Amino acid sequence: MTAPVFVVDDFGTDGFGHHVLDGPEGRHAVSVKRLRAGEKVVLTDGAGRRAEGEVTATEGRDRLVVRLGDVVEEPVESPRLTVVQALPKGDRGELAVETMTEVGVDAVVPWSAARCVTQWRGERGLKSLGKWRATAREAGKQSRRTRFPEVADAATTRQVASLLAEADFAAVLHESGTEPLATAGLPSSGSIVLVVGPEGGVSPEELELFAQAGAKPYRLGRSVLRTSTAGTAATAVLLTRTGRWS
Repeated sequence: MTAPVFVVDDFGTDGFGHHVLDGPEGRHAVSVKRLRAGEKVVLTDGAGRRAEGEVTATEGRDRLVVRLGDVVEEPVESPRLTVVQALPKGDRGELAVETMTEVGVDAVVPWSAARCVTQWRGERGLKSLGKWRATAREAGKQSRRTRFPEVADAATTRQVASLLAEADFAAVLHESGTEPLATAGLPSSGSIVLVVGPEGGVSPEELELFAQAGAKPYRLGRSVLRTSTAGTAATAVLLTRTGRWS
């Protein structure tokens, strides 16, 4: 089994190469994971830097002493994959972020689509955004990622169109698509942006605006997936097709 991952702000050590993991991460390591001397861990900043280490001691219930190896930076994956995720009902947004993170998406953009039942406004919107970001962080740790996906502020349809216009490949998952995503011509580098609509579907006006930005509709298969699972399935297809899963 691979070593558990913990998030740190820095990789500072004492004069003997020891790093103290404390706070919530240290408490999780000591009191929940119950790590002991001799076990392996990985520390990451969630932005691509990581260091492998070995536990040398525990102190109390929330301090883990780790002999830290060299800090390395993993290269940025290419092409970069961003999923524009329409806001689902209930906690299905966190489910979508969790599974897309596990699969390997690089960024998630929450989208307030016209047909979204859920709309993020005021304090409720900020709280929901915070949940998505916390989910991406925890899922990144669980799936042993070193570079966690970015979760952007909620975007309007116009903002999504601007994002699509800047992409090297842009697509909208929609049942009207005549071409399957599995056969689309994809770039070997640059950026891919994929739009996943809400439960009520992408409106004709939104489809037209996105088409003007260069995003064609594509389909995954014969069945219609829920908005909370479509992004994950499409991410798997794209990562396979681009060679990132090879």
